[in-house]
Amino acid sequence: METFESLVRAEFAPKNTFLNTASSGLLPARTVTALQEAALIRAEGRPLDPLFQDVEAARAAFARLAGVPVARVAAGASVSAHSGLVAASLPPGAEVLTAEDDFTSVVNPFHTRGDLKVRIVPLERLADSVRPGTALVAVSAAQSADGRIADLSALREAARDHGARTYVDFSQAAGWLPVDAGSYDYTVSTTFKWLLGPHGAAFLAVPEDFGDLKPVLAGWVAGEVPWDSCYGPVAELAHSARRFDVSPALFTYTGTRRSLELLEELGVDAVRAHDLALADRFRKGLAALGHEPLPAPGSAIVSVPGLGGRQPELSAAGIEVSNRAGNLRASFHLYNTAADVDRLLDALSS
Repeated sequence: METFESLVRAEFAPKNTFLNTASSGLLPARTVTALQEAALIRAEGRPLDPLFQDVEAARAAFARLAGVPVARVAAGASVSAHSGLVAASLPPGAEVLTAEDDFTSVVNPFHTRGDLKVRIVPLERLADSVRPGTALVAVSAAQSADGRIADLSALREAARDHGARTYVDFSQAAGWLPVDAGSYDYTVSTTFKWLLGPHGAAFLAVPEDFGDLKPVLAGWVAGEVPWDSCYGPVAELAHSARRFDVSPALFTYTGTRRSLELLEELGVDAVRAHDLALADRFRKGLAALGHEPLPAPGSAIVSVPGLGGRQPELSAAGIEVSNRAGNLRASFHLYNTAADVDRLLDALSS
């Protein structure tokens, strides 16, 4: 009988101590195999139908993960592109509320519009800062820099009270934190971090009525019948969120399909318990060494002030972490073990 441990060990065999999922996750063995097969399909001139089928299977898997019907999920390439789509839907002068120092891909498209009122507040004041004139609140569920988790329930309530829409990026959370996309107007997630996919795929979940989004990036894949929409204007846009698709990176979606299947087999709850146990072990070890991480309770990301400069020496020793604004950022996922945590702590103690 397969267990969490046996499934993970069958899929991952890192050659170093990899504690940097917040930058990019490791690829499961099944994903690597699928990518190799996809390359052979191209190299040998076989029909690409299986690769297009992988796009739809990956979309369906993400929809299950996000808790929404598949018809509400658009497939794209990046968070910034999806943010740009949301930004393009807003009328001139609309107020957008964002969190201070949130990830650039989430917030920058609203700034580059040039005719929106973008208001920036500390993360802990986000819900309290929603007001009647706020059109949209955009925020990451978990902050990239330090792992802080937004109070999404308070934000949802405040937005509802003031008639604002919500746009939540789950890129640093999907895969270890439950995603309830139906509770927000728009949710987005890239797939190359905690979802363990290759670079180049991101999913956008939209309301059933599309939430005033305009398909400004629509090409042939956004047609109700894509292969009948290859020339001239698209005569009939897809009746689902697929109208917001961009032409897919086929290899990427082939890999993403297998990675999402693995997460479904393991279960997000089990992954979360595993990841948070390791993060808590690291926090306790840091305290014993006299270091205090930035506050981020319940997060799989731990950021330690003043230690970021040690990243190069740690990497040279085979321990992969990040340096973010002088802070050492360690992030924990299903392929990590207590031994990984202890190795990092031992390195920091020397």
